[in-house]
Amino acid sequence: VTEFVIIVESEADFRTASELANRIFIEQIEWIEPYLPQQLQWRGIVGETKFTCWKDIRSIYDEMKSRGTRLPRYLGGRAQGHDYAASTEVLHILDSLLREKNHDIQAVVLIRDLDNRPERRLGIEQARQESAHLTVVIGLADGKREAWVLNGFVCLDAREESLFANVRAELEFDPVVEAHRLRSTTFDEPNRIRNAKVVLDRLTEGVNERESQCWRSTSLDLLRERGTFTGLTNYIREIEEKLVPVLRAGGR
Repeated sequence: VTEFVIIVESEADFRTASELANRIFIEQIEWIEPYLPQQLQWRGIVGETKFTCWKDIRSIYDEMKSRGTRLPRYLGGRAQGHDYAASTEVLHILDSLLREKNHDIQAVVLIRDLDNRPERRLGIEQARQESAHLTVVIGLADGKREAWVLNGFVCLDAREESLFANVRAELEFDPVVEAHRLRSTTFDEPNRIRNAKVVLDRLTEGVNERESQCWRSTSLDLLRERGTFTGLTNYIREIEEKLVPVLRAGGR
């Protein structure tokens, strides 16, 4: 079984990122669909977890150090940008697991909301450049994961068309095609309507299953087209270029 470690901010991020990746695997590897559950395991850093959250990285790192695991500490003077330290610690931890030789970890996927902080990109990408042993995939939602989900929203009926028309009129732009313009982080008026979370909740009426349809059912071509400015297109490309070859080779 090929193992891909995934680092996210929440379970919702894990579902979105991993299910999108699985769709791409099925699209591009003709034989894999019936075998995917046996061929691939998404996992977190520790135990039987499905993912690891960014907020837990330091405690995992410190706990491993306390058990005597040899883990180099990142050189702070070389850091360029937020999240460099956490990303480097992830890679050091995984290097240690690989040395144990009882894991088949082939790649790590780093999923992060930029949250109007472009310096996050710099730090994560620098950490990747310094990784010698692992395939590192980066998915940066600009500004939040909800912008990726909005890229996949397609009205299903007249009611949704009415909801969409009302939101679009309030914003004076298309929140699906231009989801990257939803930069507000407040839930208070008057900027509430420019919060991607608020817009997504209004369009899906807070129904989780309706939200998940946006990345499970919308065509990948449409997601590629709409996701240019939210980071979604780049994430899809990273999966295609870095993980598809790994998974295809694993099935030979």
